[in-house]
Amino acid sequence: MKVQITEYLRIDLDSERWECRCCGHEIGPARELYKEGLLVYHRDPREIHRPLLDPAKYAKTFAPDPEWCAILEYYCPGCGTLIEAEYTVPGHPPVRDLELDIDALKAQWAKRKEEKVHVAAGDTPRPVHRHGHGHGHSH
Repeated sequence: MKVQITEYLRIDLDSERWECRCCGHEIGPARELYKEGLLVYHRDPREIHRPLLDPAKYAKTFAPDPEWCAILEYYCPGCGTLIEAEYTVPGHPPVRDLELDIDALKAQWAKRKEEKVHVAAGDTPRPVHRHGHGHGHSH
């Protein structure tokens, strides 16, 4: 079972591997940080946020100082899709932005799969309770 996690990432729960949603490239173990399996482009922040003042005339140009700011772009090795970009400090390890409970995710999707089988077999589906306002339904 493949589960979408972000716009460009999914997890194959059977193999417990991260995958690129664009090309299907296996990025790495789902219990590890996905960024470790991606290509990294360390950008000079002044390329992204160009100086507003002439650096030859002014020490402060309103552009990020590369000694204080790092921009890391993470790309799929299979198709080159930009998966993630992060602002951090130089020398900092990749930011751990996702940490999923893989076992709970597997249990959740196994339960959903089981419910679909029961509905397909003619069992009465359980009612879905939605909370919130403005949907035109009364509960």
